[in-house]
Amino acid sequence: MHLNRTAAVLGLALAMVLAPAPDLASVARAEPKVSDFRLANGMEVVVIEDHRAPVVTHMVWYRVGAADEPWGRSGIAHFFEHLMFKATGAIDDGAFSKIVAANGGSDNAFTSYDYTAYYQRIAADRLGLVMGMEADRMRNLVLTDAVIATERDVILEERNQRTDNSPQGLFAEQMSAALYLNHPYGVPVIGWRHEIEQLNLADAEVFYARYYAPDNAILVVAGDVTPAAVRALAETHYGSIQPSGRPPEARPQEPPQLAPRRLEMRDARVRQPFVRRIYLVPSYQSSNPGEAAALSILSDILGDGITSRLARALQLDQRVAIDTGSHYSPARRDRGDFSIYGVPAEGEDLATVEAAMDAVLAELIGEGPTAEELARIKRLSRAARIFAQDSMASQARLYGGALAIGQSVAEVRNWPAVMEAVSAEDVRRAAERYLIPEHSVTGWMLRAEEAG
Repeated sequence: MHLNRTAAVLGLALAMVLAPAPDLASVARAEPKVSDFRLANGMEVVVIEDHRAPVVTHMVWYRVGAADEPWGRSGIAHFFEHLMFKATGAIDDGAFSKIVAANGGSDNAFTSYDYTAYYQRIAADRLGLVMGMEADRMRNLVLTDAVIATERDVILEERNQRTDNSPQGLFAEQMSAALYLNHPYGVPVIGWRHEIEQLNLADAEVFYARYYAPDNAILVVAGDVTPAAVRALAETHYGSIQPSGRPPEARPQEPPQLAPRRLEMRDARVRQPFVRRIYLVPSYQSSNPGEAAALSILSDILGDGITSRLARALQLDQRVAIDTGSHYSPARRDRGDFSIYGVPAEGEDLATVEAAMDAVLAELIGEGPTAEELARIKRLSRAARIFAQDSMASQARLYGGALAIGQSVAEVRNWPAVMEAVSAEDVRRAAERYLIPEHSVTGWMLRAEEAG
């Protein structure tokens, strides 16, 4: 690194340390102006105003994901995401993205367990164009056996590349399948290969008619717009589409989990063994007030960066691991998962790393976080919320993803206050209550030649 660059980096680091930490009032002042309303056909609309540039992000979120698929038809939600880029009566096969690009924009889509979303980023004066195209494919796709067969092969190749050719991807599938005894979160979003191979035109048509309707959708527009202008455009393009009249259905839920589960997976392609444990825990939607925030803070205390509990103990002090971490996302419609992992240092084994992870958990459950740890995570959370205002797409995703799992605009805006109210005892209690062996799966990812 050149000397002047080094000085610049050190200066930036020092400025970040010395800069006053944002408080809750600062977070509230940084929040954008958000409006929401509903069309007569049931479509929910959220408008996030940001007039810094003449650009908009237009997103449509459907309240359907991999966890809503018919039993034995895994992968249909993700499959249908691909089909939405095929021909309609007005747009040729593959032309949707080309039209967006020709108008200076970009577009894409994604599928999760709880929703499927489609988005475009484009100049504000082209909002009506993309809104019209999105409304068109909500109900006017032209599907044939030939289209299905071609795209099914694309999905199978995607599974080859992302999962079947990845030991870590296959291991993650096995872990999730072991964690969820009954809930469809245990089925991979992309689907099981043998079920993808059987998807057909009839499956696609039934899925389309059932879920792709305005009363199962959320429109989010973020950028250089006004609520009145968005309402007028939404009424024009989406307002005449008939609703399905069928709200999201209840999903199978987990029975009581009474025993810890363990699995070992070996693969000749593995270069670095690791241990991972996942716990069944509540999401924001399925928890008591404040619990999801406590679990979020717990995850950061355990595994967010080199100053976290796991990193300090396993990587810096004991030096039995070269990497550690934890993850929790409260953004699930039903109960989700909380995970921790450790990668052994040279000469160390997985049993040693796992025992060290257990010791860190036991200490945190016994004593709770320190005041400094709690304050640090809250500072980082406030700062991240403010930094997120720099991106219209991030704002659209924040609100769209939350509303798609059943939250409200008010709950999204109130999340910083909920985080701020979490106490050290709340965090300790969440760890004690939910990070228990009976609700967990521990997995060892090993080289094929290793015996354990």
